[in-house]
Amino acid sequence: MEILLPIVQVKIDVIFILFISFAVGVLSGLFGIGGGFLMTPFLIFIGIPPVYAVPNEINNILATSVSGSMTHWFKNTLDYKMGIMIIIGGVVGTIIGMTTFTFFKETGKLSLIISLSYMYLLAIIGTLMLIQGANEIDRERKKIVLKQKLHTHYWIHGLPFKLRFKKSGLYESAFTPILLGILVGFIAALIGVGGAFLMVPAMIYIIGMPIKLIPGTSLFVTVFISALVTVLHAFNYGSIDLVLVVVLIIGSIVGVQVGQKVGQYLDSSHLKTLFAMLLCAVAIAIAYDTFFFEGVKEIKKTEIINVENLNIFSKFIFNLNDNSPLLYGSFAIILAISLGVIASGARQLLSNYRHIFFINKKSN
Repeated sequence: MEILLPIVQVKIDVIFILFISFAVGVLSGLFGIGGGFLMTPFLIFIGIPPVYAVPNEINNILATSVSGSMTHWFKNTLDYKMGIMIIIGGVVGTIIGMTTFTFFKETGKLSLIISLSYMYLLAIIGTLMLIQGANEIDRERKKIVLKQKLHTHYWIHGLPFKLRFKKSGLYESAFTPILLGILVGFIAALIGVGGAFLMVPAMIYIIGMPIKLIPGTSLFVTVFISALVTVLHAFNYGSIDLVLVVVLIIGSIVGVQVGQKVGQYLDSSHLKTLFAMLLCAVAIAIAYDTFFFEGVKEIKKTEIINVENLNIFSKFIFNLNDNSPLLYGSFAIILAISLGVIASGARQLLSNYRHIFFINKKSN
């Protein structure tokens, strides 16, 4: 079933996009990582131009992050002070990233830069995960218990302006989370990923945060950075397409729930190895598409849209984006947050219902 994206001005197969976003959501739920560094390349593969693929996936990440962070908010398993410091750096990084995005867009090299970024990023992460997964499988086979020191002292811990983070029980330089935030914000604005793949290892091995606070704090940061990136892209380029965003959010949120449930019954070491192989395969596909493929890179634009022929929702989106881009970006944020809250509420209701059902079953 094809639908028209009023902002991107191309037709897409909505069932195919739902399936892809669902599959990426399942992978995200299985491995506890954001799907941005898989979904954005897939959008580019099917012909969505990078200038649209990056911000629309970021808007999708906003919704899924809201859904996940609410759970940690109810459980009080996040460090607000640490999160705010990372967000401060994230604002700076986002501005730098948007400036870089604009530079490469104006020079006509944006598509190449994004493709190369994903190629190297996926290749590096995939290789490291493959090595780690293979080592874990080997240790399990030999029944070796590895005692690992989690928090090593690096030069960054010697920076000034120490702050006490009571929730995490840390006395850390303010520059540590701020520098992390700058890197996360830069990457989010430039290539459309949430940054959890950077934040989580840094929080564990560099900052030394308690493990139970890391997922919630990471999602808390992602919510604010992705919201800022969404508004800036909407205001500067008018590139947020809410029809595409809604399709991505529906598939991703459902997929994440499925992935989390399935992951409880599967061996993590073997899963990590398979996922690493998938990342390496995607990196190879991007390399082939970048250097060797000579076909058409983007879906051909439809003819100039006649606004009067659009449906009510598409017409509203088109006019609002054209006349009030800042308001449109704000509307995109509200929509993503609302869908994330609804998904979180539905998950909580289902969990409560299942709990009550099992209690009644045991009592009978």
